Parts: sequence; structure tokens; C-alpha cells
Amino acid sequence: METRKPLIDSPNWAVELSNEEIARYSRHLIMPEVALEGQKKLKQAKVLTIGAGGLGAPLAMYLAAAGVGTIGIVDFDVVDESNLQRQIIHGTSDVGRPKMESARDRIKDINPNVNVVAYEEALTSENALDIFKDFDIIVDGTDNFPTRYLVNDACVLLGKPNVYGSIFRFEGQASVFWAEEGPCYRCLYPEPPPPGLVPSCAEGGVLGILPGAIGTIQATETAKLILGIGEPLIGRLLLYDALGMSFREMKLRKDPNCPVCGENPTVTELIDYDAFCGIPQAQAAEQENAVPEITVGALKQKLDDGEDIAVVDVRETHEYDVANLAPQGAKLIPLGELPSRLHELNQEDTMAVHCKSGARSAKAIRLLQDAGFERVYNVKGGITAWSEEIDPSIPKY
Repeated sequence: METRKPLIDSPNWAVELSNEEIARYSRHLIMPEVALEGQKKLKQAKVLTIGAGGLGAPLAMYLAAAGVGTIGIVDFDVVDESNLQRQIIHGTSDVGRPKMESARDRIKDINPNVNVVAYEEALTSENALDIFKDFDIIVDGTDNFPTRYLVNDACVLLGKPNVYGSIFRFEGQASVFWAEEGPCYRCLYPEPPPPGLVPSCAEGGVLGILPGAIGTIQATETAKLILGIGEPLIGRLLLYDALGMSFREMKLRKDPNCPVCGENPTVTELIDYDAFCGIPQAQAAEQENAVPEITVGALKQKLDDGEDIAVVDVRETHEYDVANLAPQGAKLIPLGELPSRLHELNQEDTMAVHCKSGARSAKAIRLLQDAGFERVYNVKGGITAWSEEIDPSIPKY
């Protein structure tokens, strides 16, 4: 079995395992690769997880069960019903609670010997280095590019390994980015994609079981780093396809021109990652090119008053099947089909165009305007706002 230098060279033999812990970890203790020495390394280890969501849930639970002594969690969100399909650290009774409280209670129930360090705050360039400095390993369970680059750069500056994972629909990725041993995240992705190009899980969906697979891989890599056993995913990107039930691997090389871990780094301190990812610029451009809007309240009033206004739904058919405004006479034309179906719409009509939340329908409005439609309005907040403000019987998804 290949080995590498462990993060914890040797256990602190002053750290003892109680009889209860010896019984709890017995299946580890009889493995020569772990044994008593390895279990003490796990107990000494301090691991920080970024997020208590889809990836953070399984990895935190398995690290706790394995006996990692200190688990830090950074999360400031609250539990929503839509989280329960994949974020197994939370339960139905936790809806509305801070995720931090729910995660801490679950971890302590799994293993009361674990010290949970809670950071109920957003991770920023101002606090990241201070939070990271006391932990051995950082595990990235985030779902947005600014935070991924922030985590990477902070880990490089502090010399910490970054156990990376990402998920979308049926596909997942995992790697270990550790600049002292191999490439970092920026070596793989030097620049973020333009804002809005890559849909989030909230927009594109994710198989609820998928984060269990990737989060467990992240937990495995973390344990291997602590113990110094096996061959971690350093310099390798693992690609998982759940539909095909297949794994592929890409070899990664350290980029000598990487701006943060290369030979002549230009990023020597944490930066404004929203600006780096183009978010303020995209927001400014969006405001400059803002489309006409109508609130769900105003739309409902016009419909009740019998005004002649056509409602157009630009979501996908499978979304329409979940929730729709059919009683309001909504016509379904998915955004991708809109250019070829413009002939089905009357340019003289006043139209209210909606999607789930308003993003896709804004694109539809611009397309319609370019085609000569003038009396078109984006339904602000989409069908989600209609459910929240007008008709709670319409399901939210």
C-alpha cells in the first residue's frame, strides 16, 4: 500500500481513548492501517467543513462517526423543506432552524466525543484566514464559485489541504488540492465561468443521493490524509457519473503560471471574490438592461379585473407538471422552444411571462423584445412568488 507523510506525524500519546471509545472504534483498532495510533491521530485532528448542506451533511456525519476529534462547520443558512431531499444531517423537525444548530445536534448524537466548533456566519475574505488557521484540513462543500476560489486561495496561503467536491444533476467531482504537494483549484480552473452560464443545483436540480456519494469520498480522502495511508486524490480529478455508474479520472498538473501557487504568484492575499467572478458587473449589466416587470399581485389584480393579458410559462414541461398556472390560462412554451414558436404569440397582446423565479423569463422577455414584441412583462419572482403571495395551494419546488 502506498503511503505519504501524514498530516499528524505521530499521535500525542497523552491523548487517551476511553473504554467506551475503544468499543466504539473497535473495527478501526483491529485494522493495522489504523490501529490505536491511527485512532489517536483521528482524535487529535481538526477538520473544517465549509457548508452543512448536501456535501457537508454526509462528510460531517462520517467524520464524526470515524472519531475525528474536532469538526468545525461554517454555515449561516436555515433548514428548508427543499433541503431534506439530500441534506441528510437535517430532519423534518429541523425545518426553520439554523443549519448550524441542526448539524451540531446530529453530530453530537452520532458521537458525543466530537468537539463541534460552529461558525454561524458567511465565509469572507475578512474572516477566512482567521477561521482556517487552527484546522488541519479544509473540506469544501460549497456550491458557488466565489467561495470555491476563496477557499482555495486561503488554503494555499496557509499551506492547508483543500478536499474538494462538487455536484450537479447526476454528476460529481472530487479532488484534493494541496499546493505543497500538487496543483490547486486555480491550476484546474484559472478563471471562473461567466455569471449565469453554469446553473446552480436550485436551477438545474441534483439527484438527492449524489451528494452522499461525493461527500463520502471527501470524508474518505480526509481520513486518508490524517492517517497518512493510501493514495489521496492529489493531482487527480475524480469524475462520477451516477446514471452510467462510472468513474473516470483526469490527471492534473501544477501550473507554474498559477497566480496563487505558481512560481511567481500574483495573488498574495485574499481578494474580492465576487468581483473576481464578475458578479457585481453582471448585476450592473442586468440593472442596465432591466426588462419591464409586473408583480404577482398586480398580475392577479389584472386577471381578476378581466383585463386582456396573456400568461406565458417558459419553464420545462416536467416543471409545468409539478406546478402551473393553468387556471389563469397560462400557455407553456419552454424557453428553448420560444424562438421557433413565436408565431403562436400575438404581438398585439399584453403578455406576462413567468418561470420559476424570474431569471429565465427575463431572457424570454429580451428575446421577445428583439422579435418586435413591445407589451411584454416579466413576472417578478415567478411561480414561486405566486405560491408565496397569491395561492399557497400551488406547490413550491
